Amino acid sequence: MPSVTEGRARRVVSIVGPTASGKTGLGIAIAKALAAKGEKAEIVNADAYQMYKGMDIGTAKASAEEQAQVRHHLIDIIEPDDAMSVARFQELARRKIAELQDRGVRPILVGGSGLYARAAIDDISFPGTDPNVRERLEEREQTEGAGVLFDELRAKDPEAAAHMDPHNPRRTIRALEVIEVTGRPYSASLPHYRYVIPTVQIGLDLPREELDRRIDIRTKRMLEDGFIEEVERIRPRLGITAAKALGYQQVVDYLDGLRDLNDTFMDIAQKTKRLARKQMGWFGRDPRIHWLQALNPAVLDNAMAIIEHADAGDYDAIDAQADAYTQHHLGDIG
Repeated sequence: MPSVTEGRARRVVSIVGPTASGKTGLGIAIAKALAAKGEKAEIVNADAYQMYKGMDIGTAKASAEEQAQVRHHLIDIIEPDDAMSVARFQELARRKIAELQDRGVRPILVGGSGLYARAAIDDISFPGTDPNVRERLEEREQTEGAGVLFDELRAKDPEAAAHMDPHNPRRTIRALEVIEVTGRPYSASLPHYRYVIPTVQIGLDLPREELDRRIDIRTKRMLEDGFIEEVERIRPRLGITAAKALGYQQVVDYLDGLRDLNDTFMDIAQKTKRLARKQMGWFGRDPRIHWLQALNPAVLDNAMAIIEHADAGDYDAIDAQADAYTQHHLGDIG
């Protein structure tokens, strides 16, 4: 009996969802299940901060044991004093995906950084910047006011302005900068729900009470596993971008005596819960994601069924319907 994938390219699998939902575990389980069927699969990291060397505990990076089970890519590829951007990641991820596919390996993207996950597979461009243009616009914002700049944006690109906050001058300045640098409307650079690499997205969901419980457990375990010592080690090399990873600045403040240990980890847990809800809001806007309950004992079987149907082309109509959607809230791309 011929395979359902015969004559069709196997899709990239992208596993998304909030922090602590079990994405890493599901990614490894899917890779093993595919291997049991005779198909090679490897994981491509799509988490913004797991690419930094030495940032292991605070980013919940896949352990050495987990990485030994299934090969992982784009983990530990830059130093903490380096800077990773979405545009840079897009280039790295697409190159890695192509390399794996050329070797007959199915890539499994795993990560909760929404824009990173989409940058690898979606129709998203990242216009360059011009420091001189931006400086001039920033000076105008100070002298003429944010309202004047927003009125200018509304005249030049009403579509972009309609989906932006007039009280957020940073985004207005970025939009006007892109218009001047590219000669095109800023709205033309906003991401569309349109794959440039055939993909099937699987999202993990779970009750908020359970998610909060997992975050509390994970935060406590970070302390027990040596998160404070990790921050002490890399602090001299912690660059501006890497320092934005949740938890690191809080521990730095603790090391500087600005807060006690209990307050530090309560703050980390609270901010992580807030992040998880933002992640759910972000991913919830994508109509192409197939959501699974993380607590369902059959979650792996359900994920494998989704992948099989995607390879067979059963979801092409759904993906086509999603092409018209544009995520305009990303006013600060680039």
